Amino acid sequence: MALYEAGRYAEAEAEARAVAAARSRPRDDPHAPLALSIAALAASAQGRHAEALATYDAVLPVFGRVFGAEHPLTLKLRSDRAQTALSALDQHAECEAECAAVARAAMRGTGPEMPLIAAAAHNGLIYALNAQGRHREAETLAREALTAPGVPARFTLVLRLGLARSLNGQDRYEEALAEAERADEQHRSLPEGQRRPETGAVELAVATAFLGLGRGTEARTRAAAAHDACLAAFGRDHRRTAEARALLDRIINGT
Repeated sequence: MALYEAGRYAEAEAEARAVAAARSRPRDDPHAPLALSIAALAASAQGRHAEALATYDAVLPVFGRVFGAEHPLTLKLRSDRAQTALSALDQHAECEAECAAVARAAMRGTGPEMPLIAAAAHNGLIYALNAQGRHREAETLAREALTAPGVPARFTLVLRLGLARSLNGQDRYEEALAEAERADEQHRSLPEGQRRPETGAVELAVATAFLGLGRGTEARTRAAAAHDACLAAFGRDHRRTAEARALLDRIINGT
């Protein structure tokens, strides 16, 4: 996990898979599935989303058997699978259904981790709704989630980015820019390890708003910065790198 949080994804994946291989017995040893869950996260962070999904699918039944269907670790795995694999592979309806189910289960739970799992699942649900063009629903959910008690800054950031995406999707670019700028302030205030997963996301939101406002030069600068940052952090196959490249191409081609 330290390697993953430091952005050393290939090393994190190799180490996690080595741990899983070394701990493959006995049958209900919890360390092997936990290691594989980290391997799946790391594979997705490198843009290998289909491989990540295959790993998630293999390990999910093991989590259910070892930890229980509504254990926080199992719910987190389902949320990670939906957000880092299903959504990245454009399986947005499946992502929506899974995140909604995880959020309901987390809100029924009583452990201290459950509000965080619910916030993460709501973020995935907002992303899936936006990806399906259901921006008004995404906006409503994002605003509700932002007012929930006890949401830490890390999740407030991603929820605010989801809100900005929903506003951009409704052509409400001034409002989207304001939300993106608030997200930028939050992003800068977080420790480096918590900022890294959202590399390029703020720039994408700002660039999209600038483009909608007719501020093409500024949009191009921000989109290029997003693409360069994502390329360096995640590689060319990551879904956010591809999104930044597509936005940059739109700006350059005037489409």
